[in-house]
Amino acid sequence: MSVDLTADPVISASKLGCYVLPGGVSDPTKVIGQARAAEELGLGTVWIGERYDTKDLGSLAGALTQTTTTIRIGAAITHTGTRHPMTIASMGQTLQSLSGGRFALGLGRSAAWRWQNYGLPHPTTQALRDAATILRRLWAGETVSYDGPVGTFPSLRLAQRPDIAPPPLLLAAVGPKTLEAAGATFDGVILHPFLTPEAVGRSAQAVRDAAAAVGRDPGTVRCYATVVCGPDNAAEPREHTVDARAAGYFHVSGLGDALVRANGWDPADLERYRQQPGLAGLNGAQADKALSRPELARLTAGMPSHWLPSSSATGTAAACAQRLRDYLDAGADEIVLHGSTAENLGELVDAFTAGDGTR
Repeated sequence: MSVDLTADPVISASKLGCYVLPGGVSDPTKVIGQARAAEELGLGTVWIGERYDTKDLGSLAGALTQTTTTIRIGAAITHTGTRHPMTIASMGQTLQSLSGGRFALGLGRSAAWRWQNYGLPHPTTQALRDAATILRRLWAGETVSYDGPVGTFPSLRLAQRPDIAPPPLLLAAVGPKTLEAAGATFDGVILHPFLTPEAVGRSAQAVRDAAAAVGRDPGTVRCYATVVCGPDNAAEPREHTVDARAAGYFHVSGLGDALVRANGWDPADLERYRQQPGLAGLNGAQADKALSRPELARLTAGMPSHWLPSSSATGTAAACAQRLRDYLDAGADEIVLHGSTAENLGELVDAFTAGDGTR
């Protein structure tokens, strides 16, 4: 499904969302001002990327339910392995009630290294699908007995349920099996940063085809394209917001490979990138954990020159706005802006909503 830009040249700012507290943070209290700024801009959603230090999903989302009034609050993402299904179900319906129906719960698998370090099993696609089914059944008031890849649960039941529809369930996806699971089982898909518009279009179509294959209405499954955005007027230089993130993502085994496959790029280029002295010498450590942002940014010199310009939004506000329109035209329903918080997005939003990307 594409957006007809010629029929209505004005696109609402609600088609855009943004992260709050992007990256690692030491002061989570900034989430309040960032979310309020996003709401004032008219953005559709603020997204929380949970980290297990100062970015606890329940705490941050709970605060935002009481300090914002209209903007949606999305989890992008949390994991099923770190919380019992009862805990996730309770958190989801509580946040949905507190927000007046503005919460969306995004799940994902993360990288294998995390689960090895945490002593937890790496979640399979089937486990994620089963977790969604368990949550929906609990929110429907059912008693759930389950024995499978999520765990063994003799009898689960939520004794109290709020008088409000349960939150939508979203799945973070890159590869074909996870995209299929998103379309068949979930209410939407969150696509990973550094996909080209063409890759987003193929991914969105795969999700909608999977929905149709199981008898669902493809139009009801939302596609959120995450785009790392570094406009010229951003508070931080593009090298920190865009380049450093790309260097970390493409270094991750499995993830970088999936992004390259989705974009139709040459895997040999990825291998050459990873063999740079600054990466090859990490001995298994994750680049974004072991290196500073300037060090990460310098590593992108080892990438093909077309990778980042074709898979992110940089340059003037007008150029960034046009790139975001490209993603919508390719099939995304909403854009998740990554790299800049709302206080720095006013000029970009103005250009985006101007209609022709020139203002």
